[in-house]
Amino acid sequence: MLFTSRSRLFPAAALAFFAMATSFSVTGCKEDKPAPSAVSQEQPTTAPSPAPVPSTLPFVSQHIYSETANPAADIAAALKKARAEHKRVLLDFGGDWCGDCQVLDIYFRQSPNAELLAKYFVVVHVYIGQMDRNLDIPKKYEVPITKGVPALAVLDAHGKLLYSQQTGQFENMRNMSPGSVTAFLNQWKA
Repeated sequence: MLFTSRSRLFPAAALAFFAMATSFSVTGCKEDKPAPSAVSQEQPTTAPSPAPVPSTLPFVSQHIYSETANPAADIAAALKKARAEHKRVLLDFGGDWCGDCQVLDIYFRQSPNAELLAKYFVVVHVYIGQMDRNLDIPKKYEVPITKGVPALAVLDAHGKLLYSQQTGQFENMRNMSPGSVTAFLNQWKA
């Protein structure tokens, strides 16, 4: 069957329009990278989907940092628990808005990190807002949150500072592996 130039033009124009529309929708999402625990399987974009498909990524932003908590009271309670259970206190400074804080939380909940945290640490999540809330707490524990969050500090059961993150080591969690968290926990466990 022979095609006229007009009949060839329509499918080519439609295909070009679809490719352009798809590229705009994909490039607009690259800033918000999915959490590493989510399995990303890229699908070929050669054929259009018949209907929008919901994301198959299991990542859901978690509420980690309480905006209404009293971090000083939380740390005092954690120290009391750490003394009774012979553990250390891990202070996690961040905010729910922070993608890297979300990734760190995912890594905290994965094995073997979850078991290390349960056995050796009492964790306190300290909400720092948009770098404008509870700033006396990171200052007290010598954590320069201006270098990035999440930021961590480790205390012994009596409140002595054992470690304070100085250079934003974990502020790029989305590009780090769960093993980096495991190594950190093993280094500072009680």
